[in-house]
Amino acid sequence: MNSEDWLADTQASYDTVAATYADQVRNLLDETPYERAVLELFAGLVNTAGGGPVADVGCGPGRITAYLRGLGMDVFGIDLSPAMIEIARREHSGLRFEVGSMTELGLTDASLAGLVAWYSLIHVPDDEISSVFTHFRRVLRPGGPLLLGFHVGDESRLKTEGYGGHPMKVYVHLRQPDQLAAWLNDAGFTVEAQMTLTSAESPLGGILFARRQPDTQEGPGSEKS
Repeated sequence: MNSEDWLADTQASYDTVAATYADQVRNLLDETPYERAVLELFAGLVNTAGGGPVADVGCGPGRITAYLRGLGMDVFGIDLSPAMIEIARREHSGLRFEVGSMTELGLTDASLAGLVAWYSLIHVPDDEISSVFTHFRRVLRPGGPLLLGFHVGDESRLKTEGYGGHPMKVYVHLRQPDQLAAWLNDAGFTVEAQMTLTSAESPLGGILFARRQPDTQEGPGSEKS
């Protein structure tokens, strides 16, 4: 499957289920104290480094974006699904949301103080992950933190319906933390922490904290040809 196929299927699927999906996840953070603590830790890392713009990539109806804003962050959301963005704008009218793809982030280089991808990598095929992480690194400032949430496992399964029984056509990719950590390292990140947990978010969820490594600098006295 090429990138246009899975992106088109993902967009169409989430446009179809947007309203029922939003209803089902709207108050999910109320049931997930460990995830709330993870988001608060992320906010603290960004603020300790001086703060700045944060992107919630794959924001869906905007619940994580809104929670981070409640922690005082300068945060905005990006999602592939126009229907999801319409709901996010309606339910969180004071926040910025835009349609976009993590495979082609339309953001300026080194413009972000932090980036969150909260269970939004689950439909990205293995052969596209490196490209996505390269985009994440490009838009983050050196040292900027990255927070990933994902489903843990060793399988990919086709989801043909969901969220109220609506038709969908998306592959859900379950991955091991060590595999994602290796991909992040290859893309120029340093993984600082990883954990697994079980909650209303996922039967077995994974959390990774990483930072964008600084660009390699030439040492004193080096010569350029």
